[in-house]
Amino acid sequence: MSGVRPGTAASRGGTGSRGGTGPRGATGARGGARAGGEERALTSVAAGDRFRGEEPAHTPRLWHVTLSVSGARAPLPEVRRALEQLAHDHPFLLTSRYADDHAEIRYWEEARDLHDAAAVALRLWGEHRQTAGLPPWEIVGLEVIDRVTYHQRIAAGYGPAPATPVGVHPF
Repeated sequence: MSGVRPGTAASRGGTGSRGGTGPRGATGARGGARAGGEERALTSVAAGDRFRGEEPAHTPRLWHVTLSVSGARAPLPEVRRALEQLAHDHPFLLTSRYADDHAEIRYWEEARDLHDAAAVALRLWGEHRQTAGLPPWEIVGLEVIDRVTYHQRIAAGYGPAPATPVGVHPF
């Protein structure tokens, strides 16, 4: 039964039948089938009523994002200026590396889950293209990893090198 945590009222032996005719349309304790179009009612959970070690699904986490873009050659001073403007507009940028036909942007994103962090990353270049004067390049690569994975890679000596020095630099 997705959306309802085990141990809450909706999954503690509700009285619903297999057809979902229990209180407010809830299904029975065994998660029986619902009639076509019938919605399942969710039961709220009191604050603090969760399993040990469980993080709420809506708690934001930090994600390390590496966005790679490329396209037709552009003058290096213009690429640098545009990436500096992007760093000003998006203050969480750690570092940008660039050449005349590609760039890599690395930063930390706070998001609920990987899907949200990736969605924001995939919009970053297009949404700031006009305001920062970014080249009309396309996104050719995206890596989104959680904070723990990032630090494990660094500790093991592989993966993306630590984002130092911070700023905009040529490749």
